[in-house]
Amino acid sequence: MSFGDKFIPFLGMPNVSLDAQYLIVRAFLGYLPNATIIYFQFVFAAITLILIAGALLGRMNFLAWMLFVPLWVTFSYTITAYSIWCPGGWLAKRGLIDYSGGYVIHLSSGVAGFTAAYWVGPRTTRDRERFPPNNILLMLAGAGLLWMGWTGFNGGDPYTVSTDASLAVLSTHVCTATSLLTWLILDYIFFGKPSVVGATQGMITGLVCITPAAGVVQGWAAILMGMMSGSIPWYTMMVLHKKVWFLKQVDDTMAVFHTHAVAGSLGGILTGVFAVPKFNRLFYMVTDWQHYIGLFYGFHDGRTTAGFRQLGVQLLGILFVVFVHATMTSIICLLISLVVPLRLSEEELQTGDDAIHGEEAYALWGDGERYESKHNSVYEENARPPSTKGDDDRFKTFWGNLLSRPRV
Repeated sequence: MSFGDKFIPFLGMPNVSLDAQYLIVRAFLGYLPNATIIYFQFVFAAITLILIAGALLGRMNFLAWMLFVPLWVTFSYTITAYSIWCPGGWLAKRGLIDYSGGYVIHLSSGVAGFTAAYWVGPRTTRDRERFPPNNILLMLAGAGLLWMGWTGFNGGDPYTVSTDASLAVLSTHVCTATSLLTWLILDYIFFGKPSVVGATQGMITGLVCITPAAGVVQGWAAILMGMMSGSIPWYTMMVLHKKVWFLKQVDDTMAVFHTHAVAGSLGGILTGVFAVPKFNRLFYMVTDWQHYIGLFYGFHDGRTTAGFRQLGVQLLGILFVVFVHATMTSIICLLISLVVPLRLSEEELQTGDDAIHGEEAYALWGDGERYESKHNSVYEENARPPSTKGDDDRFKTFWGNLLSRPRV
């Protein structure tokens, strides 16, 4: 449905993608078989849903989420993926530039997450008022893996080792580093402290912003994009969100709207400004020079009409993605609500993980005995492991005595 034969202008014909004869055929781009592109694109689709989950953390009914995932990826994600990335898609034919998912993944997830958060409703008041990071060190480890993985996220899109793949990798890291520093500087100027969480947010917005442009812009453009991706989403999150009434009504737990919808839209627009015709020719392998020319190069080469046309197509793509995902996400959420509640009950929200999964995420000082899973344990339902209370008490006493000693 995302990359198959044309069914309608914005959707492919449903078919079996895991058929052996289909898997070994060369993909429509690059030199690898369909088996590789299927895996690569399934990962993209999974990432999009994980990002949506970031907007819904802390209150969505887990069963409702399990229903949401296959419905959304089938009836919402496929529409924009086919329209923008498949050669037969209507926006692809118009020349929309989305190198690695600024529209299909990031703008989509930001809009869908914000819309779903509206229908699901907010977290508890306690969680909304104070929701500190669980573990900043683990967050940094995850951020590092994310940044490293984005090398493949953007660099892998040509499906081969090529010049534009190398350009994509370099631009990705240049933009991201610039964005991180920009966000960090703004935090320091306005809040007086260089926030580690803020630096991570700036890293993410930089990665998102460069994604639609990764292999088709020059290094200096990547720096400019990083400066804007570290400042404009910062402003919408830190300033605008507190002033706009509608934004304050939606509880977007991880600020996915700002880090992905705003940054993704910004990247799409800037791609329409800075896209280099020669680089686009490397990636799209076209000779139609009326397509794939950034506005900056339109002015430079005396083809302003083509440059404005490209910018117009980029803006049209944003409007299409917003319309599709706001509409389809709303329909899917309303249909699910007819079967199961979208939101957890107040009692479940107060109890937390144990009420939902029968497990506690953190079991310290023997507290885990209270939350021993009845379903995935070697013990019988009414049996309990030997008590370690004495060991726990001795452990606490040892550390208590150690920490109470006077420091030199």
